Amino acid sequence: MGRARWIVLAVAFCLAGVAVWMLEQDRRGLVIEPLLAGTTPATVFRPADGGDAPVVVIAHGFAGSRQLMESFALTLARAGYIAVSFDFQGHGRNPLPMSGDVNVIEGTTTVLMDETGRVSDAALALPGADGRLALVGHSMASDIVVRQAIRDGRVAALTAVSMFSLAVDAENPANMLIVAGEWERMLADEALKALRLADPEAGFGETVGDPALGTGRRAVIAPRVEHVAVLYSATTMREMLAWFDAAFGRESDGAAVVSRGGWIALLLVSVVALGWPLAGLARGMRAAGAPVELPRGAFLAATLGPALATPLVLWPLGVSFLPVLVADYLAVHFALQGVLALLLVARGGAFRLDAAALLLALVVAGFGIVLFGGVLDRYVASFFPTAERALIIAAMAAGAVPFMLADAFLTEGGRAALWRVLLVRGAALVSLGLAVALDFERLFFLVIILPVILLFFLLFGMAGGWVGRATWRPAAGGIGLGLFLAWALGVTFPLFGA
Repeated sequence: MGRARWIVLAVAFCLAGVAVWMLEQDRRGLVIEPLLAGTTPATVFRPADGGDAPVVVIAHGFAGSRQLMESFALTLARAGYIAVSFDFQGHGRNPLPMSGDVNVIEGTTTVLMDETGRVSDAALALPGADGRLALVGHSMASDIVVRQAIRDGRVAALTAVSMFSLAVDAENPANMLIVAGEWERMLADEALKALRLADPEAGFGETVGDPALGTGRRAVIAPRVEHVAVLYSATTMREMLAWFDAAFGRESDGAAVVSRGGWIALLLVSVVALGWPLAGLARGMRAAGAPVELPRGAFLAATLGPALATPLVLWPLGVSFLPVLVADYLAVHFALQGVLALLLVARGGAFRLDAAALLLALVVAGFGIVLFGGVLDRYVASFFPTAERALIIAAMAAGAVPFMLADAFLTEGGRAALWRVLLVRGAALVSLGLAVALDFERLFFLVIILPVILLFFLLFGMAGGWVGRATWRPAAGGIGLGLFLAWALGVTFPLFGA
């Protein structure tokens, strides 16, 4: 391994260490312990030396988990509150699938409200809970906590982040703070609309009523963030803490505010960067010859043909065999597009697979699932699944492996010209977009997945190229990244039951 790779390895390792150290500092002085509310897994955050305090129950959005909301829990616990975050049914490590009809309030919404109520009951029964209750909810959960606050008279205040709820009126729910990211314009408009139901002349940053009297309403914009980054915004944390302090007559130290987004980003980038020097260690397993470059015509046929044909072939078919929204369609889409492309790749003589590539693929998959996934599970979102998700991961692997294997051969393991790489990955995104356009009502949730696939290409497509260029074995990166992608998607899709 050359000097440059050793330098990158050392720098990436040191930066990752600094990021972990800074992230762990936020936990110092806190007691963090599990709580089971019926079958709902939750985590309690409280100061180690705190007295009696209000309880704040924290709910994540669609396809999220407790870890995604940890900045809220840490901020509140460092300020002396008892914070309880939990995984909704069908999410994270909750063993039960979501149930009910997602299209009616009396269906899934009521089920999740009931679950929030059970977690609130368990939280209020904790030692040190003083009987006062507040709620926090993001995105999907904003509607849940709004409706639950209206229904449950124990809720004294709430913070709704990236809110959309038809339940809001001029007076209900009482004592509500609404936070929206500057770059989620539609939800910012909803926040202002909800504020002006209470006072038509009010604007962002103004408080209507008095939170100390239980009559407050306020809407704020978190600058320079979107739907996910708003969860790490210092503005979001400061506003939430100040709102609950006003509602409960408390004064918190401003130093309690936790802003973790930058350190998390540094840690994730550092872990990915470790892949470049580590890939250099595999040079000893380099194939005898470089990957085959398909002629331009064959390349275009293998790239564009399957990408356009797949959504058209699947359009009239009802794909439904997994207990999750659109994951079954995505698995079949990946599988069909990948297999069609591989057939054309093989026809052009570019398909190569041997035992060495399979061994390296396991190493690549292990790096992604164990190392990168471990970081995600600790600091970002649930990544290590319950047993109920094994079937989903297997089904996703049946699609993601041929999909990423075709990507690896078409991009020559990272050795192809840039225009080829961009065309291969752009065509994959366009193919999924076309599928959504053809059946928007059924496949709408694929829109949520498109940014994930794009980010995957940017980060791990690059890492796969490091392995491919070092070993001249495109299959190693293709299979390894396919397994990693299958795992990542399999633990993200919410489970649905009858």
